[in-house]
Amino acid sequence: MEKKPYVLPQLGFGYKDLEPHISEAQLQLHHQKHHAAYVNGANAILETLDKNRREGIDGDAKALSKAFSFNAAGHLLHSLFWENLAPAAKTTPKPEGPMAKAIDSEFGSFERFKKEFSQAAVSAEGSGWAALVYCRQTNRPLLMQIEKHNTNVIPMFRVLLVLDVWEHAYYLDYKNERAKFVESFWNIVNWQIVNNRLEAILK
Repeated sequence: MEKKPYVLPQLGFGYKDLEPHISEAQLQLHHQKHHAAYVNGANAILETLDKNRREGIDGDAKALSKAFSFNAAGHLLHSLFWENLAPAAKTTPKPEGPMAKAIDSEFGSFERFKKEFSQAAVSAEGSGWAALVYCRQTNRPLLMQIEKHNTNVIPMFRVLLVLDVWEHAYYLDYKNERAKFVESFWNIVNWQIVNNRLEAILK
């Protein structure tokens, strides 16, 4: 089986297309520098593992595993994040179809869901993420607050919607006002993609 490296994904929109909610400069820095760093970091660790195995070197398993988890998770979460964003003119203010029904069933209303998700995002300690996930064992959409990229992650919970609240995601535009960034995020959520993710799980 041919081994392949991780690759920085192309965005489904231009760097200016999320303005005024995310500026061109902010988006370009986030995608080309920060996300790219996680891609390069994960690939470098895989190369180190391959080299160690070829040469019979015993590397630091704990350090390599931890670093790989951090970088690979950072790459995957960012890839999901870009997909669940869209220019405001191409989005709807709230979900429709199965996603709307699932949110209403779990949270009681979209407004309640939005409030709880926003609280999870704003209150994430240090650097992290807020995520709407789906538990297939209970058939429930649930909230998951992720620290860094890989702490507090619940195995097998499928991600439907993520929001990056590391400072690198918003500092150029919002300085230290994370709550303003979170509020602005709701204008550029690609609910069609979120709904498609849920439908794929329910099949």
